Amino acid sequence: MKTLYFDCFSGAAGDMIVGALLDLGVDFDKLKSALDSLEVSGYSVRAEKVKKKGVMATQFIVELDPSEKQPHRHLRHVLEIIDKGNLPDQVKQASAETFHRIAEAEASVHGTTIERVHFHEVGAIDSIVDVVGAHFCLHELGYTHIAASPLHVGAGTVKCAHGIMPVPAPATALLLKGIPSYGGEVQHELVTPTGAALIGQIAASFGAMPVMRVEKMGYGSGTRDLEDRANVLRVVMGESIAERTGTESITVLETNIDDMNPELLPELVGELLEAGARDAFLTPVLAKKGRPAHIVTVLCGDAQVQDMMAILFRSSTTLGVRMRREERITLSREWKRASTEWGDVRVKIGHFQGQRTVAAPEFEDCRTVAREKGVAAAQVYQAALAKALSGDLADL
Repeated sequence: MKTLYFDCFSGAAGDMIVGALLDLGVDFDKLKSALDSLEVSGYSVRAEKVKKKGVMATQFIVELDPSEKQPHRHLRHVLEIIDKGNLPDQVKQASAETFHRIAEAEASVHGTTIERVHFHEVGAIDSIVDVVGAHFCLHELGYTHIAASPLHVGAGTVKCAHGIMPVPAPATALLLKGIPSYGGEVQHELVTPTGAALIGQIAASFGAMPVMRVEKMGYGSGTRDLEDRANVLRVVMGESIAERTGTESITVLETNIDDMNPELLPELVGELLEAGARDAFLTPVLAKKGRPAHIVTVLCGDAQVQDMMAILFRSSTTLGVRMRREERITLSREWKRASTEWGDVRVKIGHFQGQRTVAAPEFEDCRTVAREKGVAAAQVYQAALAKALSGDLADL
């Protein structure tokens, strides 16, 4: 399983994330071409190698033209800029979700709605570039799983548009809800709102680096020089080694919905899955007074609870969500590639006590290949399954 691990020992910021991903090998010219498609002006970007406390890193720099005034923007302005860019749909959706996160945090801090939030620093061109740039780089690299260390937020105070605030600043603190983080003796702001929003969105788990075969490391430089450590963000890329079958804790969110257009329910499930839910599904039931209804069930990790809640309250008619913790037994799993006569398909393999017990072709891959070649998805699926059952698989 292709894994990226973000080691945030010196915090995280948007430019550090982009720099680290460029350091891993993302083509800068492709990134610049994607950013140039955004309908904004008054800035330029470059990437250069720098040394931080003896560590070579890539610094991603957004330079603003001081003669061109950058306005404060509302969420809709930022979303319009992203939507009009020549970007993959996945990048557009992920970038929009990041700014929704930031807008919700800012709205909560200032006691207003997300539509009326003025983004100030985080809505400036450099932050739009950082957010879109980060998601574009992730799309270019491709991955199956993203994990991150707890975030080192720093200490002391920071000067914001509204005055002196403690570290982490209020909006950053909200964006860190549900994410393991810690302070320290470094008297600086180490995690920015953009960094918190991005890491909180893309990381499916937090903790020590998972067991993996390391292929590459990338270092993204921050702008500040710290006294006792390299101000860099490290990203490790490699192949996760299948873990043993075991028990894990999971959060279950549920809500009953009987007053929502059923046509919108599949879209709700899709939004939950895209945001990182481990699973989301609908169960038809009869509610009070015999009304037809659906139970929406979401399975997620601790770090995703707030995101899932936000989607349920934003994209459904529910007024309340039940939450409980459960234990589940999981098989160790890995991804392989099946080569069919129409194209390659990923296959998920499950192991129990060292023996393969499950082989399931990825249906979205089958559907994509089928549409490209003009055949039935079932044909591609069966061919990939036959390869899997015969053991004729290759590494991703």
